[in-house]
Amino acid sequence: MESSLIADDLNPGPELSQEQRGFQEGAIEFARAELAGNLVERDRTSEFSREAWKKCAAFGVLGMPVPSAFGGMGLGITDVIAVMEGLGYGATDQGLLFSLNAHLWTNTVPILLYGTEEQKRRYLPPLSNGDWIGANAASEPDAGSDIFAMRTRAIRKGDVYVLNGTKTFVTNAQVADLIVAYATLDPALGPMGITAFLVERDTPGVSVSRKLEKMGLRTSPMGEVIFENCEIPVSNRLGREGRGVTIFESSMEWERGCILANYLGLMRRQLERSIAHARSRKQFGKPIGKFQSVANLIVNMKLRLDTSRPLVYRIGWLKEHALPAEMEAAVAKLYVSEALVATLYSGTSEIQRNLIARCLGL
Repeated sequence: MESSLIADDLNPGPELSQEQRGFQEGAIEFARAELAGNLVERDRTSEFSREAWKKCAAFGVLGMPVPSAFGGMGLGITDVIAVMEGLGYGATDQGLLFSLNAHLWTNTVPILLYGTEEQKRRYLPPLSNGDWIGANAASEPDAGSDIFAMRTRAIRKGDVYVLNGTKTFVTNAQVADLIVAYATLDPALGPMGITAFLVERDTPGVSVSRKLEKMGLRTSPMGEVIFENCEIPVSNRLGREGRGVTIFESSMEWERGCILANYLGLMRRQLERSIAHARSRKQFGKPIGKFQSVANLIVNMKLRLDTSRPLVYRIGWLKEHALPAEMEAAVAKLYVSEALVATLYSGTSEIQRNLIARCLGL
């Protein structure tokens, strides 16, 4: 059975604890049973499955890193990585998993890490139980990788901030109930002017202007969000003024680690399927896996998987020991995304190289 291959042959280190292995195996069983329906048609029509979203919430996925006091499971990041690897292995709908990652690491976790007690009590329970869907609005038409060049402005007027600007490449835009949005208080301040805000979808002045078509991950909705004289209470500022870059970069560490965990599972599944096909498919009287040109390709898949997995789990270890993981997250994103060909989101390969160079003092 496939599960025996995972446990014995194709599951390279680091070793998981018995509890973490249980989390992972449970995630695989759940994904196979609940997240495998009618993907071809939903991908063709770019349909987001709210039913599957609610199933993930009931299973506990949306509340994994959230303490039980706010409706979550209170898992550590290595536990979460183990679960996400299992989901990546068992689920065929990678678009759904992409939306889950955007919700968790760029919306829920920033609130958990930087929110006030009132913000946590207001927003974390519905984000954890699946009633609300989260999104992140940082990229702009002229400020994607160069986040410091954002033009969306936030001007304080008494007890509110007034937001004006356009955000693009917003995952979950069409279905989001809560957006973590970034705006600058003054472009002249550079990164010190960027501030984060919690924007509820029904706030006057918030609109989704258009749906963005994609080449892949089509079951994960993406669109542009416009803020037009949108008044946000001061109580909905996330963190203090000028801390937006810190919040954003922190969320990227979490995202780069955990979204890559899904891809470890996907790479494992691809490897198993390739081995099975190479054993069963025959040409010239023998399995094609006996031909060196085919076998070498599969060996390269195994090599990429074995070298990717420790890079991802290293992020979990560092963060659980309260150590910086900026460079390690960038290294993992660079290597694993190129191994799988998933290089565009969470920072392109060029951006990861820039981050690594900066961390090396170059």
